[in-house]
Amino acid sequence: MKYRTIGTDPAHRREVSVLALGAMLFGTRTDEKTAFAVLDRYVEAGGNFIDTSDNYAFWENGSQGGQSEELLGRWRRSRGIGSEVVIATKLGARPLAPGTGFVDNAEGLSAKVIRESAERSRERLGVDKLDLLYAHIEDRTVPLAETVEGFAALVAEGTVGLLGVSNHAVWRVERARAIAAAAGLPGYEVLQYQHSLLRPRFDVPGDLFPDGSLGHTGPELLSYLRAEPDLTLVAYSPLLAGAYVREDKPVPSDYDHPGTPARLAVLREVARESGATLNQTVLAWQIAAELPVLPLAGASSLAQLEENLAAVDLELTQEQRARLDAAH
Repeated sequence: MKYRTIGTDPAHRREVSVLALGAMLFGTRTDEKTAFAVLDRYVEAGGNFIDTSDNYAFWENGSQGGQSEELLGRWRRSRGIGSEVVIATKLGARPLAPGTGFVDNAEGLSAKVIRESAERSRERLGVDKLDLLYAHIEDRTVPLAETVEGFAALVAEGTVGLLGVSNHAVWRVERARAIAAAAGLPGYEVLQYQHSLLRPRFDVPGDLFPDGSLGHTGPELLSYLRAEPDLTLVAYSPLLAGAYVREDKPVPSDYDHPGTPARLAVLREVARESGATLNQTVLAWQIAAELPVLPLAGASSLAQLEENLAAVDLELTQEQRARLDAAH
């Protein structure tokens, strides 16, 4: 396994594995026995960066979520897992009522919600401190200063380490970080956005957000990250839920444009040359990118996990990288 540092404050920064494990469907679609086996093997291979959220996976059974955090809590206790494994979770997108959506009926990012939701996440996970806590989606009904101060208060109390943000417009990320810096408070240091080799269109609605660009890593976000090297990009859905390899999983609608077949053709060429799978090639392209990316990939079986783990040691040549980058 290879590792990378996230965070800048010596009191909170962590060394995490370059391949993060997504636990979104653990406890719902992925049963406990399988999830435990995947988690055990991931840690055995040196993995120590696991991702979840307080609303995972509410859509699977019409609930408000929490099943993933609860399963991770049971796994931690049964295996004696401590602070050596970094568990990141998110708040802000938990539905206020069972059976409702997270975009139009979410808990939000008020100071009250941040405190109460973080406490519930700590209880479900069985931890005294959340290693990394994200603001999951935007809440434009709450002043940014209140959200910034709400997260910072938990860091000051020692119940949260690093702060992250996901699915926010870049200007709101920068504004929140500026508010935090001006007040001498901790700000967002880890940014989690959807990112893969294929590039989406930004002028059409995405699958999750009416403004599809909110969840995607676009040119503006990449430019921002290059200008702020202390920030870390965690890429969710790097494998597009199986769309690279499964005929029954078409690419999302916002990826349906002429550039997609061109990039897929080069990806297949590079994978053949490397003796690797398409998924491994995508992950390796991210892990060793000029702008560092930490891919966050889920696994519903040991076979999927083993395929993903092998990508960590896959070395693409500079020429192969250049071809992948240039395809359009």
